[in-house]
Amino acid sequence: MEAVVPFLWAFGILGLIYVFFKNAWVTKQEVGNEKMARIAKNIADGAMSFLKAEYKILSIFVAAVAILLFFKGQNEAGSNGLVAVSFIVGAICSALAGFIGMRVATKANVRTTNAARTSLAKALEVAFAGGSVMGLGVVGLGVLGLGGLFAIYSAQGWGIDEVLNVLSGFSLGASSIALFARVGGGIYTKAADVGADLVGKVEAGIPEDHPLNPATIADNVGDNVGDVAGMGADLFESYVGSIIGTMVLGAAFATLPEFANSFNGLGAVYLPLALAAVGIIMSIIGTFLVRVKEGGNPHTALNLGEFGSAALMLVASYFMINEMLPESWVEDGKTFTSFGVFLATIAGLVAGLLVGKATEYYTGTGTKPVNSIVRQSETGSATNIIAGLGVGMMSTAIPIILIAAAILVSHHFAGLYGIAIAAVGMLANTGIQLAVDAYGPISDNAGGIAEMAELPAEVRDRTDTLDAVGNTTAAIGKGFAIASAALTALALFAAFMKTAKVKAIDVSEPTIMAGLLVGAMLPFVFSAMSMNAVGRAAMAMIEEVRRQFKEIPALKAALEIMRKYDSDLSKATAEDRAIFDAADGVAEYDKCVAISTQASIKEMVMPGLLAIIVPVVVGFVGGAEMLGGLLAGVTSSGVLMAIFQSNAGGAWDNAKKTIEKQGRKGSDAHKAAVVGDTVGDPFKDTSGPSLNILIKLMSVVALVIAPSLVNADALAVYTADEVHKEVTVDIRATTAGEDSKTYIVVRTVSELNGVQEVEEVTYEGNSTEEVIAEVKKNYPDIELNVVKSNIAVDVQS
Repeated sequence: MEAVVPFLWAFGILGLIYVFFKNAWVTKQEVGNEKMARIAKNIADGAMSFLKAEYKILSIFVAAVAILLFFKGQNEAGSNGLVAVSFIVGAICSALAGFIGMRVATKANVRTTNAARTSLAKALEVAFAGGSVMGLGVVGLGVLGLGGLFAIYSAQGWGIDEVLNVLSGFSLGASSIALFARVGGGIYTKAADVGADLVGKVEAGIPEDHPLNPATIADNVGDNVGDVAGMGADLFESYVGSIIGTMVLGAAFATLPEFANSFNGLGAVYLPLALAAVGIIMSIIGTFLVRVKEGGNPHTALNLGEFGSAALMLVASYFMINEMLPESWVEDGKTFTSFGVFLATIAGLVAGLLVGKATEYYTGTGTKPVNSIVRQSETGSATNIIAGLGVGMMSTAIPIILIAAAILVSHHFAGLYGIAIAAVGMLANTGIQLAVDAYGPISDNAGGIAEMAELPAEVRDRTDTLDAVGNTTAAIGKGFAIASAALTALALFAAFMKTAKVKAIDVSEPTIMAGLLVGAMLPFVFSAMSMNAVGRAAMAMIEEVRRQFKEIPALKAALEIMRKYDSDLSKATAEDRAIFDAADGVAEYDKCVAISTQASIKEMVMPGLLAIIVPVVVGFVGGAEMLGGLLAGVTSSGVLMAIFQSNAGGAWDNAKKTIEKQGRKGSDAHKAAVVGDTVGDPFKDTSGPSLNILIKLMSVVALVIAPSLVNADALAVYTADEVHKEVTVDIRATTAGEDSKTYIVVRTVSELNGVQEVEEVTYEGNSTEEVIAEVKKNYPDIELNVVKSNIAVDVQS
C-alpha cells in the first residue's frame, strides 16, 4: 500500500477514462425525429450560453482572488505563493465538473426520450449512463487535482503543514465556483419554472412543458444549469472539502511515535485521499449493478447500485484503515484505535442514510406530511403554505438529532479526526451517488421533450416513472448532502482552530458571542438575497410570457384552441388542428432564455461575495476567536435552514403532484398547490442547497487565512509588551523499593495583560532518564539535569 500512495492521483485518471467511454456510448444512441432533435438543440444551446456567460464573469473573480492569494502566500510564514495555483486549479476543476455534466445531460435527455419510445429499461440505461458520466467526472477530477497537487507540493521539501495550507487553496477555488454555480443556476431554473408554472399552468391552463409556453425551453435549460451543473459543482466542493479538512487534522498525528514506522508518519494524512481513490473503483462497479428488465422496478435497480457500492466501500474501508493507521495511539492523554476510526466511518454512513430516509418521509408522495398539505390545499393557497412551512420546520428535528449523534459517536471513537473521516466515508461513494442524482434531471428533461414533441402518452408515462424514481432517490442524495455538509463544516472548523492555534471558543466572551450571532444571521440574509433574486427574475419572466401570449397572433389563436378542447386535441377538427399546428415554433423561446441568463448572472454576485468577504473582515478585525464564533453560528443556523427549506419545498412539490395524479388538474386545490409549489421552488432548488455550500465555503476561507491570523496575533502580543511567561519544572525522583517511580510536574504560569493562567502537567515513569526524555519532547527549550534523590528541585527556564 505504501508504494501506491504517491500515485493516488492515477485513480482520478481511471475515473476520467470511464467518463470518456461512457460519454461516447451515450453519444452513439439515437436522437429521434427531427422535432425532438430541434427541441434538444434549443435546450443545449441555452444551457451552453448560460455557462459561457457565467464562466466569463467567474474568470474575472478567479483572477482577482488568485492575485491576492499569491501576495498573501508570499508574505507569510507557513504558506507559499503557490496557494494561488491551487485556487486556480480548484476553480477550473469545479467549473469543468459542471461543464462535463451539462454536456452529457443535454445529450442524454433526448436520447432517453427516444429510448422511452421502445422500453422503460432502455430509457433507464441511457439516463443513468448520462448521470454516471457526471458522477465519475466529479470524483475523477477531485482525486486527480488533489492527489496531483499533493504529490507535487510534497516533492518541494516543505513541511506537511505548509503543504496542506497551500493545498487548501484548491478547496477554496472549488467552493467559490460551486457557490456561484449553485446560486446562479438556482436563480435561472426557478425564474423560468415560476414563469412557466404561473402563466402557463394557472393562467393559460396549458401543461408545464407544452411547446406553446414560451418559458418551457428556459425551464428545461434550468433543469440542467441548476440540477446538473450546479449540483455537480456543489458535490465536488463537498468531496474535496471533506478530504482536505481530514488531511489537516491527520497531520497532527505525524509527530506521534506510533505513526512513525509507516508512510513517513503521514498515514492519517493519506487515508482520506486513499479512501476517495478506492471509492472511484467501487462507484464504477456500482454502475454495472444498475440493470432493470422490462416491467421491473427502476427504484430497485438504482438502490442495488447505490447500496451495493456502499457495502463494497465499507469492506474496503476496514482493510485500508487497518493498513494505514496503527492499531492504537495516544493523543492528549486519550487512546484511539484504527477500529475506532472504522466505527466513526460507519457512524457517518448510517447517519447519512437515516437522514435521507427522514427526508424521504417528509417529502415523499403518499406520506403523512405530504398528505396533510394535500388536505389543506382544499381551503386555498394560504392554508397550503401554512401546512408546507409547518412540515419544513418539523422536518429539522430528526435529521439534526441524527447528525448530532453521528458527531458524538465518531468523536467518541476517534476524536475530531473521526468526525472528519465520517464525512469522507459518507462522500467516498460520491461517484455513484451523483450518478443517481443526475439521472433525475435527465429523466425530467426527457419528459419535457416528450411533451413538446407530442409523442404518444406511453412515452411520457415511462419518462414520468423514471422521474418519480429520481425524486425519491434524490431525497437520499439530499440527506447525504446535508449530513455531509454538517460533518465537513465541522471538520474544516476543527482544522481552522488547529491552524489558527485557537484552543477553545468561549461564548461568554463578548466578541465571540457577537461573532456567533452574526454567523447565525448570515443564512437568513443569504436566503433572502437568493429568494428576492428569484422573485425579481420571475417577475420579468412572467411579464415576457404574458406579452407573447397577448402579442403573437398564432400563439393567441392556438391557446384558444387548447381551451376549446380542454387540452385534448384528439377531439379537434381538422381546421382547428391546422390553427394549432401553425403556432409550432413561433414562441420566442430565446427571449425567455436571455431573461433567465442575465438575471442569474447579475443576481449571483452579491450572495457569493458575502460568503467570502464576511469571514475575512471578521477574522482580521475581531481576531481568530471571533471568527471561530462566526463559523459556529453560520454552521448551526445554516444546517437548520438548509433542511427546513429543502424539505418544505420538496413537500409542496409532491403535494401538487399527488393532486395531479388524482386527476384534479385545474381544480381549486390544484391551483393552491401550484402556488405552494411555486413558493417552495426557490426553497428547495436555490437557497436551500446553496446554504450547504455557504457553511463550508466560509470555513474554507477561514482555514486559508488562518496562518495570517496567527501571524497577526503574534505581532500584537509582541508589541503589547505586557506578556510574561514562566515555566517551573518540579522533579521528584523516588528510587527506593521495587515500585520506584519518577514524577515530573511541569507548571506553566502565563500572564497576558494582567490575567494569569496556571497549567500543570504530570509525567511519570520507571526511571528519571525516561521521564525527562518525555518532558524534553514536549518542552524542548527546558534544560533538565538528572536528580537522583527524593529532594524536589525547581528549574527555571
